[in-house]
Amino acid sequence: MAVLNKESIKNRAEWEAMGIELPRYDYEAMRAETQRHPKWVHVGAGNIFRAYIADLAQTLLNDGKMTSGITVLSTFDHQILSMIYDPCDDLSLRVIMHADGHLDKKVIASVGETMKADFEDPAQWPRCKEVFADPGLQMVSFTITEKGYQIRNMKGEFYPAVLDDFERKTEVPQNGMAIIAALLLHRFENGAAPIAIVSMDNFSHNGEKLYDSVSTIAKKWVENGKAPAEFLEYLADDKRVAFPCSMIDKITPRPDATVAANLRDIGFESTEAVVTDKNTYIAPFVNAEAPQYLVIEDKFPNGRPPLEDTGVYIVPRETVDLMERMKVCTCLNPLHTALAVFGCLLGYESIAAEMKDEDLVKLVNEIGYTEGMPVVANPGILDPNDFVREVLEVRLPNPYIPDTPQRIATDTSQKLAIRYGDTIKLYVAREDLNVDDLKLIPLVQAAWCRYLLAVDDAGKAFTPSPDPLLTEVQAYLADVRVGDPESGKGKLKPILSNKNIFGVDLYEVGLGGKVEAYFEKMLAGEGAVRRTLHEAL
Repeated sequence: MAVLNKESIKNRAEWEAMGIELPRYDYEAMRAETQRHPKWVHVGAGNIFRAYIADLAQTLLNDGKMTSGITVLSTFDHQILSMIYDPCDDLSLRVIMHADGHLDKKVIASVGETMKADFEDPAQWPRCKEVFADPGLQMVSFTITEKGYQIRNMKGEFYPAVLDDFERKTEVPQNGMAIIAALLLHRFENGAAPIAIVSMDNFSHNGEKLYDSVSTIAKKWVENGKAPAEFLEYLADDKRVAFPCSMIDKITPRPDATVAANLRDIGFESTEAVVTDKNTYIAPFVNAEAPQYLVIEDKFPNGRPPLEDTGVYIVPRETVDLMERMKVCTCLNPLHTALAVFGCLLGYESIAAEMKDEDLVKLVNEIGYTEGMPVVANPGILDPNDFVREVLEVRLPNPYIPDTPQRIATDTSQKLAIRYGDTIKLYVAREDLNVDDLKLIPLVQAAWCRYLLAVDDAGKAFTPSPDPLLTEVQAYLADVRVGDPESGKGKLKPILSNKNIFGVDLYEVGLGGKVEAYFEKMLAGEGAVRRTLHEAL
């Protein structure tokens, strides 16, 4: 049985016999070069990084277009490094799950160094600062999820840890954004070399959000006398520090037991998955779908790897915005959310299984093609109709992608404004569209409200997925009972009028009553969610 580590991969014949591709470059030489001359730091060591971003670097290393690899920086879940990276010598096994059941397997070896951004670690923190001070460092990329950028709660109040960071010395930051701000301050104080700070996380205007969080902390430090005013000027000058926006798309579920069993059958031993204290599900292998897209705004003041040679689109900001709106507001994310909410209510535990449900298939087709497509502008690099067709016919139905509605339902309150709110706004604003024609987007919004009751369509209680607003919005529905539609009357007003949740006040745009009507129908008893869905279609 093969164990994933740097000694084991020297036996190429054993790995090739298992059908596993190995890197074609000198791993040890790459590691040494990365540590001597870091050029690319990545923050966030999780599955999307290992399945996608690290593989992009591997392609460039294989082709001789990069000589140093990626320096991985952990700002939050350090157990990913100690429990997975360290035992495997920073290697990963990437498994692509095709719809026909075929698995493509590859050892990813592009990580040249890992660092724990912890000021209490006497070795790691100085090394983080040393890497950030290196004038040859070109870019810092991020996959830390949208929550990683948040320094305020939904009321606009700074989190306690962030307030502490405003007052603490910049040498001892604790919030992730404060850590990045501190490291950039160190770079500024040691030559102020240019750099690109690139969010690759899956949410709208990610570069702007990253800049806002970092610069807000920097501004407080300047006000408190902990940093010079010139540091703010450095961050605001995109010729020196750029915060490009990006659009990323690749489904990377948690480690799948079926994949693990397949790997053990061919002789690969390192398959044990772990769950960290921060609730990260991770294993020495990472499984993912084949389709993948990454579009990045062309703002790299200190140079960059030739990412376009790996299929990444390096484009003007306008194209990024169009791609983002196409995916996030119409062609993928709204469909995912619809399947997540209804999947939980209808008892599904697989997105692929939902795509065998005639009602649910019709629902996402209608949302994508009929309600969403009229507001989509073609970004020019990918046709929206082709993109949504791949989503509906290839990606979502793939039975070998172990994605669940429960996972996708996580943080739904944070997603609704972008996934449906922008479409509603355009229907309101454009003369050629009528917001009254929207029937299924309001249906999904009503289903989410029904989901908050934590009782499925068969009358069984379930545990809703984590969501920062769950307790708050559930409190409004405390007296609502499944089987008693009258109990739901008038209860949605404080929820549906919340622009932070939906992007609009649903009553002001004329959809509040429609959502209420759907919601009350779904309260009629067992099977009412299914009946309401079927009737709406």
